[in-house]
Amino acid sequence: MKLLKEWSPFALFIIVMLLLRVYVWQPVIVEGHSMDPTLADKERLVIIKTARIKRQDIVVAKEYNKEDQSTKNIVKRVIGMPGDTISYNNDVLTVNGKVIAEPYLTNYQKQLATDKLQQTYQFNSFFQSLGKNAKSFTMSATGQTDFTVKVPEGQYFLMGDNRLVSQDSRQVGTFSKKDIIGEAKLRIWPFKKIGLL
Repeated sequence: MKLLKEWSPFALFIIVMLLLRVYVWQPVIVEGHSMDPTLADKERLVIIKTARIKRQDIVVAKEYNKEDQSTKNIVKRVIGMPGDTISYNNDVLTVNGKVIAEPYLTNYQKQLATDKLQQTYQFNSFFQSLGKNAKSFTMSATGQTDFTVKVPEGQYFLMGDNRLVSQDSRQVGTFSKKDIIGEAKLRIWPFKKIGLL
């Protein structure tokens, strides 16, 4: 009986943590460069599954490959909410007729204007070619600098911050609420960058 009393708080703690892990939070790993420079390849995050999704949140979603019926988790930013009309005109975002600032793009937009991101993309010749040929930082899947998308009800339009490189809703279409696993709230690796997003 004494042993049970001593161990019951620890057991309760373990049970609560397991339930939170299943229903509330989940660790994820960033794969690729589509969210540079906001999030880098191999960084580790914690997502909250119960978070209310808002415009410009960073989320993890399931992307379905229709060809081989596979799925993968992707990290992107919410640009369009259900029912939104979003437009880009030479890197200026308008949502439902209102201009929306995207400060998380400023760094790469400046570099595109300076050297077409050649220094930033020096590790990848394909990325360098994308930078050289870019007319603006955010373009449609067909390379248009001026485009408009109507987001269907119940769907979300997701894009990576590294717009020239990211494969996102411009190519694969919108994502339903059930496809969004949760919002990225905390970076836990590398140690020097630990903090809230």
